[in-house]
Amino acid sequence: MAEISRSKVVYIASGGIEAESIRILLESFGLNPYTNQESAGKAYGLTVGPLGLVEVLVPEDQAEEALKIIHDMDSGKLETPGGEEEDQP
Repeated sequence: MAEISRSKVVYIASGGIEAESIRILLESFGLNPYTNQESAGKAYGLTVGPLGLVEVLVPEDQAEEALKIIHDMDSGKLETPGGEEEDQP
């Protein structure tokens, strides 16, 4: 029988756009995040209040790394110098 992997909530976002941004950030570091929202909130497209909250989860063994990445993001360690994106050639 296959083992069921456990997940851990590493971020609670106010709406789907914020949650997707965090999910994409964590994926860019090679993690396997996914989002979870109360079905009524998702069906009505809510972005405020309890039904608008969206959980970002990762497998339990990736939680520590995900939390460090989120902490680095919150403290500005992931920003490029000057706070702007570097020009692409």
